Amino acid sequence: MSDYPFPPEEVWQRLREGIVIPAHPLALTKKRRLDERRQQALTRYYLEAGAGGVAVGVHTTQFAIHQPQAGLYQPVLELAAKTVREFSLKNKKMVVTIAGICGGTRQALKEAELATSLGYQAGLLSLSSFKKAPEKSLLEHCCQIARVIPLFGFYLQPAVGGRVLSCSFWRKFMEIPNVVAIKVAPFNRYQTLDVVRALAESGRTGEIALYTGNDDNIVIDLLTTFCPGNVRIEIAGGLLGHWAFWTKKAVALLEEIHRIKKSKNPIPQKMLSLAAAITDCNSAVFDAANNFAGCVPGIHEVLRRQGLLENIYCLCPEETLSPGQKEEIDRIYRLYPELRDDDFVAENLGRWLS
Repeated sequence: MSDYPFPPEEVWQRLREGIVIPAHPLALTKKRRLDERRQQALTRYYLEAGAGGVAVGVHTTQFAIHQPQAGLYQPVLELAAKTVREFSLKNKKMVVTIAGICGGTRQALKEAELATSLGYQAGLLSLSSFKKAPEKSLLEHCCQIARVIPLFGFYLQPAVGGRVLSCSFWRKFMEIPNVVAIKVAPFNRYQTLDVVRALAESGRTGEIALYTGNDDNIVIDLLTTFCPGNVRIEIAGGLLGHWAFWTKKAVALLEEIHRIKKSKNPIPQKMLSLAAAITDCNSAVFDAANNFAGCVPGIHEVLRRQGLLENIYCLCPEETLSPGQKEEIDRIYRLYPELRDDDFVAENLGRWLS
């Protein structure tokens, strides 16, 4: 076990308690270059909204930043780490920092080493480069990366580059000593239960935290107590692209869910209605009608409307809103104004951009 680096105990504790972790977007200028001012403003927004962590270099940041020709992976991680460090020192508050790690083993090791050097406490490990490899090869890859940085497992839905992984894979993945958490994001109930069952069988329910990445089922995931074989398992928090906007309301939502579960009282009907409303919002922003093709531009569009982003540009010029997606976002704006944190952003935007 000495071969594996471990994060501070406070990181383990915060993850097990359950926090809001926005999947950090990428702010670009009209020339599709890093907009450092707005990138930093986004990080400040998440931190002041009450997020307990940030995940940078993940799907919402655009996997294209991992390509060497983009030249963005290091500067984006450096800027986020600097902004978090300033916030933590000023507010005496620990923030969990997670770096997205992609590619084959050589690239992933390089990224893990960089993230560790910048102070990131865990790596969210994407396996999208191993679409056809046997699960044994995936596990060998994971073990190599874990010897550089603690792991935050990642079950990514196939529609955006992931692959189906067996319960057996997750059970063996959980044997890696420094796995701190797993983002469960297959957008599939059966596959979500595979991870829950694997954790129940692993004997590490008191160590490894589960985080929902199922943006289509956020509230129900967080409200549910799973009991496979009478082992009680709860999804502690979320690492979500959906929480990259309206983050102040996401923090209030998670706090309310924690209060409800702690009270042991029946789940109020209003929470089930809220679950449906949030999923409806997600369908518009994430472009579910077009198999999530406009997911990242949809998030950008919401942040643009709030003034946090100047535009909705992605690194790939062809990646933009799908036909009809803007109208869908207009619709959920009309239907669910109570889910937005526009006033909070308006009050602080000038300071965040300064």
